[in-house]
Amino acid sequence: MMATKKSVAKNRKVCVNGHVFYKSSDCPTCPVCEAAKKPIDGFLSLLAGPARRALENEGIKTPAQLSKKTEADILKLHGMGPATIPVLHSVLKSNKLSFKK
Repeated sequence: MMATKKSVAKNRKVCVNGHVFYKSSDCPTCPVCEAAKKPIDGFLSLLAGPARRALENEGIKTPAQLSKKTEADILKLHGMGPATIPVLHSVLKSNKLSFKK
């Protein structure tokens, strides 16, 4: 007997800009709008969408602003995962900065 992939019901959604997309979760984030917002350079361009949005929601847009937070503060943010921390350490190190102690 061949195994089949479990079907997940996806809901049709329309964002405020009129983009139609489908999601199985309650997440309202439009993938088309998010792709258009992703920076092409700077350290935020190195991060996945949820981590980038978490920092942006905290007003963190530069390595200097990031260095004013502790690593624990950053990990508490919704959307921030442990895989992002090595990237942030690298960004801070290349700017001769570190997380607040």
